[in-house]
Amino acid sequence: MLNTLWMQRARCQEIPPNTFFPSDGLGVEVAKAICAECTVADHCLEYALVQRIDHGVWGGCSERQRRRIRRERRRLEVEAA
Repeated sequence: MLNTLWMQRARCQEIPPNTFFPSDGLGVEVAKAICAECTVADHCLEYALVQRIDHGVWGGCSERQRRRIRRERRRLEVEAA
């Protein structure tokens, strides 16, 4: 089971959820700026990667950035094998 206790300390608890599901690039930058000040952003990003969450900004990374991270991790796993 994935540990989610970090969520209680997430800065986004104080902010409307739709902030992290923007419809444009400017909204993504606003969400990323909020995440940049969050003490648990690394946990949040890892959670989104492990759970394969495709929408929204998590841990300061957009959907596109998380896809790149997953692709890079797969590439590294293949090279290590």
